[in-house]
Amino acid sequence: MIEELRFGGVSVPAHAFFVGLGVVLASVVFVLEARRRGALREESLVAVTGALVGGAVGMRLSGWAEHLDPALNPGIVEAWMFGARSILGGLTGAYVGVLVAKRLIGYRERTGDLFAPAVAIGMAVGRVGCFLTEAPGRPTTLPWGVHAPATVPECPGCLAGQAMHPSFLYEVVFQLAAFGALMWARGRVDRPGELFTLYLGAYAVFRFLVEFTRANETVWLDLTRPQWFLMPGLALLAVRLTYGYRKGFYDRLLPGRGERPLLTGVRLSPAGEEDR
Repeated sequence: MIEELRFGGVSVPAHAFFVGLGVVLASVVFVLEARRRGALREESLVAVTGALVGGAVGMRLSGWAEHLDPALNPGIVEAWMFGARSILGGLTGAYVGVLVAKRLIGYRERTGDLFAPAVAIGMAVGRVGCFLTEAPGRPTTLPWGVHAPATVPECPGCLAGQAMHPSFLYEVVFQLAAFGALMWARGRVDRPGELFTLYLGAYAVFRFLVEFTRANETVWLDLTRPQWFLMPGLALLAVRLTYGYRKGFYDRLLPGRGERPLLTGVRLSPAGEEDR
């Protein structure tokens, strides 16, 4: 556990430092990508503002509806002051914030593809702060298991001295890989919004699976609250990605499918020779 970082004589909370660094890096990547696509306009900057505001609100209020029984949930003010600060809540809030900001200014162009690589790199950096300051994960016998001090809150495995999954590092690795994949795919997916859809689909699947290694409380059928939150979204994303696949939106990403249009107009004669 590293609660604070020291720069000279100044102490900075480790979690806040890496989250802030992630936001700055994500903003830089967004601006560079918007400039590359010729979309660096006032409207896109308004969308960024909506994402930041919506993300902050969603993260802060994510604990407001944590339990099905309303009596067990904190009030809005308490949730804002001491909320769980869930990444999923932040991402949901950011998505809604972008939609609201664009609606207010009447901006109709899709901006998700600008956000996808920026969110991935920002999350990769921000999760380093989580790894340094939060309970790592569930007990494991794998050789890369990590140990944390017994003083870590809500961590029974820490009290027992068990090795645990470095679950936040798993996400760092995933987000870095996603960033690289998005940078590679951005020139191969031409339809607006599809790059962001692919990222959402990949992250939703990853987050559902990595929850089995995290220290989050299970609430029903051995699944955590984030997993139950993700399930409707996973179903919708599966339908959406299937639709995109059938429409050929991802053909240039898949071996053997990108060349299909080249065969248009080619007919084989009975002897097996091409007849044009």
